[in-house]
Amino acid sequence: MELTPKKINLFTMMKLPSAWVCGVRLKSISAEKATVNVKHRWINQNPFNSMYFAVQAMAAELSTGALVMQAIQETDHKISMLVAENNASFSKKAKGKITFECLDGYLIAEAIEKSIQTKEGQTCWMKSIGKNEDGVVVSEFNFMWTVKLKS
Repeated sequence: MELTPKKINLFTMMKLPSAWVCGVRLKSISAEKATVNVKHRWINQNPFNSMYFAVQAMAAELSTGALVMQAIQETDHKISMLVAENNASFSKKAKGKITFECLDGYLIAEAIEKSIQTKEGQTCWMKSIGKNEDGVVVSEFNFMWTVKLKS
């Protein structure tokens, strides 16, 4: 089954309802890149009239996690995935439509392949950059994903 934005957004609605309600939506996915949009609205605002940092984190994580899910699906193995660590930096108020993009699909594919070959867990740092409609970076998130072949 091919992972598409529609299928992943349905998954989000069923399994991650807080992200769904806040407007987090996968817009595109390929082997190398995933793009997620979220719009600043009343439901996802902070007291400073911008997007709450946790909503940005959900969108950024989905942009990396969708790539992990896709890379796992492309193997014939059962592999577990988990965020082990993350960090973020914020450089501008997030207002309007924010687009998070991760270009690290090749990194997680390499980690998964190494996990299959060695039968040991592997880690992989993946970056997601959030930009506003003017192309200005509002936040950057890094997620350390762990992948491990299930026994």
